[in-house]
Amino acid sequence: MEEPRIGVYVCWCGTNIAKMVDVEHVSKELEKLPDVIISRDYKYMCSDPGQDLIIKDIKENNLNRIVVSACSPRIHELTFHKAMEKAGLNPYLFEMANIREQDSWVHTDRKEATEKAKSLILGAINKVRWHEALEKRSVDINPDTLIIGGGIAGLTAALEIADAGKKVYLVEKTDKLGGHAANIDLTFPFMNSVQQMLNPKIEKVINHPNIELFLETRIDEAFGYVGNFETTIKKENEEIQLKFGNIIVATGLKTFDPGGIENYGYGKLPDVVTSSEFERMLKEGKIQTNAGNDPRHVAIIHCVGSRNSDFHEYCSRTCCMTALKYANQLRSALPEANIYEAYADMMAFGKGCEELYLATSRKNVTFLMFDQKDNLPKIRKADSKHNFEMLIEINDKLSGVTVDVPADLVILMVAQEAHENAKEVAHAVGVSMCGNAFYIEKHPKLDPVATTTDGVYVVGSCQAPKDIPDSVSQARAAAARILASISFGSVEVEVTTAVVNENLCCGCQTCINVCPYTAISYDEEKQVSVVNEILCKGCGTCGSTCPTGAIRSRHFTDQQILSQIEGLLSTVLELEEA
Repeated sequence: MEEPRIGVYVCWCGTNIAKMVDVEHVSKELEKLPDVIISRDYKYMCSDPGQDLIIKDIKENNLNRIVVSACSPRIHELTFHKAMEKAGLNPYLFEMANIREQDSWVHTDRKEATEKAKSLILGAINKVRWHEALEKRSVDINPDTLIIGGGIAGLTAALEIADAGKKVYLVEKTDKLGGHAANIDLTFPFMNSVQQMLNPKIEKVINHPNIELFLETRIDEAFGYVGNFETTIKKENEEIQLKFGNIIVATGLKTFDPGGIENYGYGKLPDVVTSSEFERMLKEGKIQTNAGNDPRHVAIIHCVGSRNSDFHEYCSRTCCMTALKYANQLRSALPEANIYEAYADMMAFGKGCEELYLATSRKNVTFLMFDQKDNLPKIRKADSKHNFEMLIEINDKLSGVTVDVPADLVILMVAQEAHENAKEVAHAVGVSMCGNAFYIEKHPKLDPVATTTDGVYVVGSCQAPKDIPDSVSQARAAAARILASISFGSVEVEVTTAVVNENLCCGCQTCINVCPYTAISYDEEKQVSVVNEILCKGCGTCGSTCPTGAIRSRHFTDQQILSQIEGLLSTVLELEEA
């Protein structure tokens, strides 16, 4: 192996790192280390000038190893890989030290944070000395696409891909298309008809020559890898084999059942309804109480099951705007009615939404603010002497007094939550879930529709609660990614994979049992384990459990990892001696 000539670059990240880490001092100290030819600091290493600085140094100083100490590799490792390729250097002769998330953002002592930065960077320097050049691999792509879920996101993605002349298999577990959006009357903030927008899409999907539709159908586990997946779908006691190159998961969400919140009396008081039930009233054109009367007092309660540690801590995003939409629809349908909105916080973000909030406040709608944590509104049946059905006790934070609000109809703005079978779908296609059972994207900012499983995308509200425009945007983004990969005809696959030394393998098959990607099989003839390097994602699980050390993970060998640990433990002493 050639002698290492290492270039080290310490990023300021504006003030994100430099505020807590003395980057200039760190850079000067690192230059004293063996094999470090150049050590620089720069305000934004990921910027074009920052990348150009690396490229220039590689060419002028014959550098053959690069260490960048900056943010998480998840964010900009690919950026620096591309810079190294431009300079003619193999991108895997690179290591990144995270001194932002793992150092500056989690410490308050500048001196200690600076010393920790040195340790993290020396660990990276020690590891990169043993890096090997790895060659990229690619596989051919099957141009067909599987889409799971026939809601607005799934329909949009299907039409985008099918209109480009590519085959789509659209699988929907229910007997109709449209998903959650099919139950909505008007959209916010501009009060457009959902049906006028949705029905043409549904009709087009049903009749599209490039879309094969499967209703009341569920998928079995999808096997394979990006470009070459296959699965078995089950439809009316019939099993159908499908092969495809990419997967879009667009399974949507469901509404929260508020029956467990005693304060609201849902299921006991007949005129306490959920937002979904009220939406049906609007679609039918009848806003009436259970007794068939026009309500004279209507209350809308926000955050039912959302932003509450007893139920769901997250915000369901669309509830506030939907509640404002209801207030406007109620005012139009029942001009003489008293309308009350009880909220914890008003989330009116998005184009035209703050304007709708302002317009609604001028339509004689009474707004009351409650404490979501300690003082939820309490609904009780009114006495017979009252000329209304219910009383709502609200400790109003705006006025500082407790008020009794009359109501003939109460609308609960229920949370949006993941489907009960979300885990089954996640297991079937190989994606991860967050603590709230929504699917996790590869990166929330830089890659919001891809997942860590290549070729599998998540779009719409199965990834998190969102409105129709955001769902449509995600669907089109995923479709564009897939069409781009199809147009190339092939896709690059992971190269930092596991490899088996057959001379050391004892055939215990422990690696097969622990592999989360089913990438390892057993060769009966040779009596050794064999890694399918296309399926392998380089997670290292097999290598850590192999009792004989027969499995080596490329780019994360024992020598590389142990050298990194040695650097982490010895930085301060070595630099002080230098």
